[in-house]
Amino acid sequence: MSADGAWASLLGHVLPPLMHDPVVFAIPFFLILLIIEWASAAKLAHDEAADRAPAGAYLRPDAWASIKMGLVSILTSGVVNAVALVAYAALYVYVAPWHLPDNAWYTWVIAIVGVDLLYYVYHRIAHRVRLVWATHQAHHSSQYFNLATALRQKWNISGDVALRALLPLFGVPPWMVFASFSINLIYQFWIHTERIGKLWRPIEFIFNTPSHHRVHHGMDPQYLDKNYGGIFILWDRMFGSFAPETERPHYGLTKQVSTYNIWTLQTHEYAAILRDVRRAQRWRDKLGYAFGPPGWEPASRTDGARVAA
Repeated sequence: MSADGAWASLLGHVLPPLMHDPVVFAIPFFLILLIIEWASAAKLAHDEAADRAPAGAYLRPDAWASIKMGLVSILTSGVVNAVALVAYAALYVYVAPWHLPDNAWYTWVIAIVGVDLLYYVYHRIAHRVRLVWATHQAHHSSQYFNLATALRQKWNISGDVALRALLPLFGVPPWMVFASFSINLIYQFWIHTERIGKLWRPIEFIFNTPSHHRVHHGMDPQYLDKNYGGIFILWDRMFGSFAPETERPHYGLTKQVSTYNIWTLQTHEYAAILRDVRRAQRWRDKLGYAFGPPGWEPASRTDGARVAA
């Protein structure tokens, strides 16, 4: 067999057809559950006189913005994942020191747990590095928390795709990496709801639940940068980023973006970074605005603000 033939055979083994992505098959169930929740919440329409919307409420423009962002995300993610599949295959075939068997139960455990741990790492970085936060903040931009919010996905998935390359590099078959990430993504759909309270304590201790994820979407000081886990909340308990839900959170960004324009929701933070970098005089400040945590300011500005206050 020629080298090209061998490469094609290997690709056929490690790269399943993209149409087999479990997320694609899950979309009809996502929509059915979303419609059921939306219908049940119809009477909880936004009350302008209230401090905030009732628990579980939908606001039509907000929900449609989330759905449209999810549809675009399917397209952009499909392109990036197609490229990543080839890159993962190359790492797996030519670089990985060993190949884990794809018919062994422990390979699935390694893949699912490994993807979830790497998701936790990326997710925590995304909340602490402003340039990465710019890709992720759109998911947090809704002031509502419902199943539509789960569809409010980022369009730039390059960061977490790059981090997941560690798994094929160490012998996990690429198709299992993508299948495990799909499982992770599907799991996280149902935790975007206020309709489910706290669950049985052992479940709450091990797994990410609606209660834990409501905390993650909260903009209240006690909830900021907490509960990064995907499937398992154990990572947050282990690495000190866990917070329990003690009261109903306020949702959205600390500086709310008052628009339902999906392009603006996805890109406004990039524009804000560019403005801050341009006006900064020192290179250290330019780097701080790009790679510091969201809300970072040079010491001179924060000191001046304290004096002015």
